[in-house]
Amino acid sequence: MPTVQSSKKVSPLIKLCNNFLEYLEIEKGASPLTIRNYKHYLNRLCSWMEKAGIRQTPKDINPEVIRQYRVYLSRISDGKGGTLSRKTQGFHVIALRSFLKWMIRNDLEVMSPDKIELPKINERQIKFLSGEQVDRLLNAPSLSTIQGKRDKAILEVLFSTGLRVSELVSLDRDKIDFKRREFGILGKGGKTRVVFLSSRAVEWIEKYLKARNDRYKPLFVRHKGKMDPSLADEKMRLSPRSVQRMIKKYSRKMKLPIDVTPHVLRHSFATDLLMAGADLRSVQEMLGHKNVSTTQIYTHVTHKHLRDIHSAFHGKGGD
Repeated sequence: MPTVQSSKKVSPLIKLCNNFLEYLEIEKGASPLTIRNYKHYLNRLCSWMEKAGIRQTPKDINPEVIRQYRVYLSRISDGKGGTLSRKTQGFHVIALRSFLKWMIRNDLEVMSPDKIELPKINERQIKFLSGEQVDRLLNAPSLSTIQGKRDKAILEVLFSTGLRVSELVSLDRDKIDFKRREFGILGKGGKTRVVFLSSRAVEWIEKYLKARNDRYKPLFVRHKGKMDPSLADEKMRLSPRSVQRMIKKYSRKMKLPIDVTPHVLRHSFATDLLMAGADLRSVQEMLGHKNVSTTQIYTHVTHKHLRDIHSAFHGKGGD
């Protein structure tokens, strides 16, 4: 269990932060990644308060302290020569507001989280590939090697399912129902869903597995270096970073106009469904989104597409 830490003795606020993280894990069932992120954001708050000489108690989180903290967030380095993006600053504020709400529910006297406004963020720009660009990417791997067959299968699976890269690499070969072309997945926030495969994706998974001469459980394994049968399954499982590098390599090879990531393929899957007439709730289920509001980011793209069609074809019969 990750804990918020201090260079000195543990303050009342840090103890509460750690209790809050345990609440997220045990009662809310938050994912390890969510807990790690919240720990990072709250650790930054406590460290800043300590360095600024501010007492670390719930009552000391007041509007003036929040104002100073937000100025600090806007100025600290992102480690890449710039400052934290407004989106990242927003994550820090969301974590703080959640922490305050939890303290209020536990009858602690703290300022209302409603008094803390989230930073305004520019409307999210969705990057996705056109049908022709998807075809080019799917045809990029060389099929003469087992690595190429694996990469082809990965690309087909990602585009036919909209899986997150973490979900993709967690797949085991015995969990796939090839006859029904489906499998179950435990997604973000512990949400389970059934995922459906296209016939083409199944075809390439089967070709890849047929080319493999091993009994490793993971559906996708690494093929660089010697395949040692004595290695544990998890040592052979392909990592999310490897998938990201592989997709980036093929997108550059095919000279695609954007750097393609696994999430761009997820966006392309969702956009393709909506443009073909799928309803928002169904796409929400397929993507594993907890709230439909998350899925609604794609409607901006599809609305623009429909507007372009309207402009091109409607009212051309004369004025």
